[in-house]
Amino acid sequence: MGLLLLLFCIAAFALIFLVLFKRKVRAGSSFAVWPFYAKRPLSKPEQILYFRLMEALPEYVVLAQVQLSRFLGVTKGHSYQSWINRINRMSADFVVCNKDFSVLAVIELDDSSHQRADRKVADDKKERALASANILITRWNVNSIPDVVAIRQEITKWKNTTVISVNSP
Repeated sequence: MGLLLLLFCIAAFALIFLVLFKRKVRAGSSFAVWPFYAKRPLSKPEQILYFRLMEALPEYVVLAQVQLSRFLGVTKGHSYQSWINRINRMSADFVVCNKDFSVLAVIELDDSSHQRADRKVADDKKERALASANILITRWNVNSIPDVVAIRQEITKWKNTTVISVNSP
């Protein structure tokens, strides 16, 4: 009889624990399973361009999928949060940096989605933000990714180009 009572108490305790544990999981506690899975940060065309950039530009640092706020600052005298909000969640496909990580240029790889009106507005905002920081931007179409030779020719243009600053909002 004592063993049966002990087993009953253990079972009741386990049942109460499971009910409370399920409530915590549903409530979003740290016990909950998060719905993420690993995926590749670059699409197939972006991977192709990345490896071509690495081959063509060994004396530079090439970064992929970088948030604009990581390399654009807001000049003093302007509302930091207001201006950062304009570029919030925007990223550059590729950022080409000198060895000291100063930004030389941004490369965007455009597909057909860049023909949509909302993407054109976003692309214009990105270009204005980069131009205001005197950062060159080059756009290549996903259907005509340049080869290593063409990329090297483009870097020669970057070195000889002055960006005209666009500081209006």
